[in-house]
Amino acid sequence: MKYGCIGEHLAHSFSREIHALIADYEYELLELSPNEVEPFMRAADFEAINVTIPYKETVIPFLDELDEGAKLIGAVNTVVKRDGLLYGYNTDFYGMKALARRAGIALCGKKVLILGTGGTSRTARAVAMSEGASECIVVSRKASNGTVSYSDAMKKHTDAQIIINTTPVGMFPKIFGKPIELKGFHSLEGVIDAVYNPLRTPLVLEAEERGVKAIGGLYMLVAQGVRASEHFLDTKYDNALTEAVFKKILCDKTNIVLVGMPASGKSTVGAIIAEKLDRELIDTDNSISELSGKDIPTIFSERGEEVFRDIESLAIDRASAECGKVIATGGGAILRRANVSSLRENGKIYFIDRPLAKLMPTEDRPLASDKEAIARRYAERYDKYKAAADLTVSEDESAEVIAKIILKDFLKG
Repeated sequence: MKYGCIGEHLAHSFSREIHALIADYEYELLELSPNEVEPFMRAADFEAINVTIPYKETVIPFLDELDEGAKLIGAVNTVVKRDGLLYGYNTDFYGMKALARRAGIALCGKKVLILGTGGTSRTARAVAMSEGASECIVVSRKASNGTVSYSDAMKKHTDAQIIINTTPVGMFPKIFGKPIELKGFHSLEGVIDAVYNPLRTPLVLEAEERGVKAIGGLYMLVAQGVRASEHFLDTKYDNALTEAVFKKILCDKTNIVLVGMPASGKSTVGAIIAEKLDRELIDTDNSISELSGKDIPTIFSERGEEVFRDIESLAIDRASAECGKVIATGGGAILRRANVSSLRENGKIYFIDRPLAKLMPTEDRPLASDKEAIARRYAERYDKYKAAADLTVSEDESAEVIAKIILKDFLKG
């Protein structure tokens, strides 16, 4: 391996795609167990690497030189070999500072709560202090010298103005976890989450729902990657590169989610979009049948609507954990708030608002099998569709026209 990233678990990583957009070199992902790190570092059979969880501190004893940032933070995420010597850098500092500024989250004069105690936690503290934070409180599962417990944080530090999550809680594949509840933090102004997969963690979504500025870690990942590549190749990139790479990766990883009434054309529109973008289409109604081994009318007749909704939620959770897909949901997907939150983690939601007169009943839809049933569902659900959607597409047009409108909006970023 000439260039790449080492870590214990890398299935969630976007780094290969990011570096492919930055420069022309092959970038590999290498998962190492803890006992494999030392022989790998001693062999040093690479030109330059990134280092991620949990080895940002582990690699330090094998390095010949550390830059000032790495010394200050005590963690390294970039290693470059020059003339047989290994040089360590911390580009996460630059990435996190860029992330906070992009979100418009000011740290100066603020009380900052930092969740977690690893290398990224020390980076967050260094960034906060460099930006003039008035106080930094580090939160750990167990209180010790220099840290407080989560219980204490939620009792004694509810005046925190900024929360920075540096733990892996909420990261793929366990994307529905949350390191702390935001209820009770009465002075909260901003939430920064270093997790980038999913694009918006439950912590970020909760902050947004509360009207608090919040951002996930993708921009940090891209910004630190660009800075790391500058060290790799001993070069300097134009400032616009970070933004261009971020927008491309964000577009590639964001799901297009279609919601709307039964018979509104979600599956048809989804198939058109999927073909044009060369993406996989996930139809959650099909997923429900695959999970249960039965068609939807049979599930309703044998086990009832509540069981059907439980299976639907499972199908939605699985689809939501994917990136870069087109997801066509069932008509009632938005009835459970948790489903909408799941779909938002990696998705942009489009409501296909077909006129009621155009919605045709079919026997395979238990709750929309006749005109009267469709009219009732339309009245019950319309406001929920509107509230869930990032964009409502109100068009009495063909599926091709609706797909074109959605694509135009999605691709503009």
